[in-house]
Amino acid sequence: MSHEDDFRRQEIIRLQNEIIAQMTGQNLRAVGDDLWGRKADEEETNAELTPPPGFPEVPDVFGTKKAKDAKKQETKAQTEKPPKEDIAILKKELESYIGLDLIKREVESLINLVTVYKLRREHQLPTEDISLHMVFSGNPGTGKTMIARLMSRIYHSLDILDKGHLVEVDRSGLVAGYVGQTAIKTQEIVQKALGGVLFIDEAYALTTRGPQDFGQEAVETLLKAMEDNRDNLVVIVAGYVDLMNDFVHSNPGLESRFNRFMYFPDYTVQEMMDIFALRCRNAGYTLAQDATEPLRDVIREESENAIGFGNARGVRNLFEQAISRQANRLAKQEKVTRDQLMMLTREDLMPPEDDEEKAEVGASDD
Repeated sequence: MSHEDDFRRQEIIRLQNEIIAQMTGQNLRAVGDDLWGRKADEEETNAELTPPPGFPEVPDVFGTKKAKDAKKQETKAQTEKPPKEDIAILKKELESYIGLDLIKREVESLINLVTVYKLRREHQLPTEDISLHMVFSGNPGTGKTMIARLMSRIYHSLDILDKGHLVEVDRSGLVAGYVGQTAIKTQEIVQKALGGVLFIDEAYALTTRGPQDFGQEAVETLLKAMEDNRDNLVVIVAGYVDLMNDFVHSNPGLESRFNRFMYFPDYTVQEMMDIFALRCRNAGYTLAQDATEPLRDVIREESENAIGFGNARGVRNLFEQAISRQANRLAKQEKVTRDQLMMLTREDLMPPEDDEEKAEVGASDD
């Protein structure tokens, strides 16, 4: 072995020993942090070893560098402000939505209110505080999450919110299982939502389990966060009509902060037909002419139970079931054309008869 090779070998061994020593030191400091609540020096803890020129890179065996890079990317994403969208384009998007006529008018009115409010402030005229927190009530699949996401972008476009993103949670995302943990969990979600909209689905679940439930702690923590971040946080709570009314009136703090209500009616049969057609266009499918009325009949029958069917959500399920049946049908053919790949037939909209018979037999056995 040459002198140069021996030197390189010794240098690599030295680097390996330094890595081991560094890791041992970090582990000891971590133990000290756990025992005494002290934090090691940030620069010392995160110091990276750089090999001398001409020597191989030290492998990231334990993934520390990868984890650190991911943390940097996450921090960067949280601090960066996305560009604002043109409010005129957002209004056009709103108008393009199927149905929701009442909601469109209310959103348009809210946009006008915020716009004039800003103009008055720019002209140093007196302004009344306006609450931008909202209650969305209606059955599942009526567009509540879609409009909440659009509202976050609208508020960002109007300089009401810094980022305009949407953070969606339900009870499980706010409530923990032990005393004191719910406040921490809720505060963490609020931090993620700052600069955007916090959308709480089925919010009534926070107040329907009695005064000793941890959901009350989440509500109190949320109310304080709304007060402390009134200029950079909008909260939208959503759920069934009656349950959301009970939720808002269960706490004086909720009543004072949520005074803007939007009701989302069920989609009509024709609107759900239009939603199905839109899904077909977006996914590269066409509906056979003789399948239009059967589809209408299926939607009309299924939507008699609006909650169980789920409005637009139910239409999405019908569409996914149709393309699944189409795939099973085409798989039996030796040759498939492009037009056949795009066509959804009457057969694709209906479950096979043997499946219906099995379902009926199963129901009679019960």
